[in-house]
Amino acid sequence: MDILEKCRPWTAEHLRATGRDCYFRAIGDTFDGTEADFEGRRVVVAASHDYLGLSVEPRVREAAVAAVRRFGTSLGGSRAVSGSLELHEELENGLAAFLGHEAAAVLPSGYQANLMLAPLLGDGDMVFSDFSNHVSLEEAVRLGRAKERKFLHGNLDHLEELLRTADGNGIGGDGTRTGGKLILTDGVFSVDGDVCDLPGLMELAGAHGARVVVDSSHDLGVLGPTGAGAGEHFGLRPDLVTSALSKSLASVGGVIAGPAEVIRYLRFHARTSLFTAAASPANVAAALAALRILRAEPERRVRVLDLAERLHNGLRALGFDTGASVTPVVPVLVTGRERCMRMWQELFEAGVFAAPMVHPVVRTGREVLRVTLTAAHTDAQLERVLAAFEQVGRAEGVIPGSAPAAHTPVRIARPRGPLTTGHDGGSTASGVRRATVQGRGRT
Repeated sequence: MDILEKCRPWTAEHLRATGRDCYFRAIGDTFDGTEADFEGRRVVVAASHDYLGLSVEPRVREAAVAAVRRFGTSLGGSRAVSGSLELHEELENGLAAFLGHEAAAVLPSGYQANLMLAPLLGDGDMVFSDFSNHVSLEEAVRLGRAKERKFLHGNLDHLEELLRTADGNGIGGDGTRTGGKLILTDGVFSVDGDVCDLPGLMELAGAHGARVVVDSSHDLGVLGPTGAGAGEHFGLRPDLVTSALSKSLASVGGVIAGPAEVIRYLRFHARTSLFTAAASPANVAAALAALRILRAEPERRVRVLDLAERLHNGLRALGFDTGASVTPVVPVLVTGRERCMRMWQELFEAGVFAAPMVHPVVRTGREVLRVTLTAAHTDAQLERVLAAFEQVGRAEGVIPGSAPAAHTPVRIARPRGPLTTGHDGGSTASGVRRATVQGRGRT
């Protein structure tokens, strides 16, 4: 059989017939980072992860332009050879300090930052992954040689059972007993928008000799008193933190932060670092400028949280279900692939660009339209989004013809206080919460 045979049915007609033509739509122009021209139609973009609205901030733009003028568009080599700039190290030092760790390494993408975990995962080691983790964490496990055990989304009882079963059972490839354990979790889950139970995870880790890695791509810049993410939100310090730089830091790239010896080891052992060109000067400079603004202007974080709370509650007041989310990731439950795709198209025609999430990103029957606003969106744009959802939701029968008499309001995840716990394994947090909700999926 021709190895390319499987591709032939994927014609433009096939994409239209299955609703997949809503993906890979090209933007003609953008306006203040909140609206865009798609094929001649100007719409409110409610599908961006530029949470703080910094991608169009003049200071971030100028930093990127200045870096291009000074260093060019590419460094022509990997970080290990000729691609390291003092600019990279400045960003790494800034991110390490911000995340409360000794050291950090910057990668060209957030996906690669998670793949950098692979050298830690050897024969006989075991990884315990939340079912709804980002797929890049799943790929890191595949690249390593450790065994993986997945626990139901947020279900600490299930995780505890898996950890207990694994205690003392690790055998290395040479017959020696190893059995290192690692718990992987998103800080904020990218589809459901809920926050991981980090105190519970770290308490279980301490009880079973495991380490904890948190992917903070969707909580960096959003959660915590200074925006340092889920760890700061709970006053805890996981063993390692990864994050994309393409969300709140308005750039492209990724970071992994942790103890200095761990980061040093990974630099020399992770192929995702050794055998790729260095992050471009423009991207590094943009992320560094965004980090400084993030720290200096907390009002941006307050704004995006305020908008998210109003969006959640505006949708719920209309009768929509936004699940367990308490963050700016707002998943609107639709149910049904065809209806989800149809609603996306109708919203687009009504002037709102959302993100349709269907199988295999989510489980069949749990289809959602993911909506995200940024700190740059206006109150008027929020009202346009709500009005479009009301119009389309009623037409499709997702919500009733009139608003329900009452709804359960969402209280957005707000800062809890300063970081008070320097954590090196185990947890001083009390009370392991037992969540039992199965996740919709990941993206």
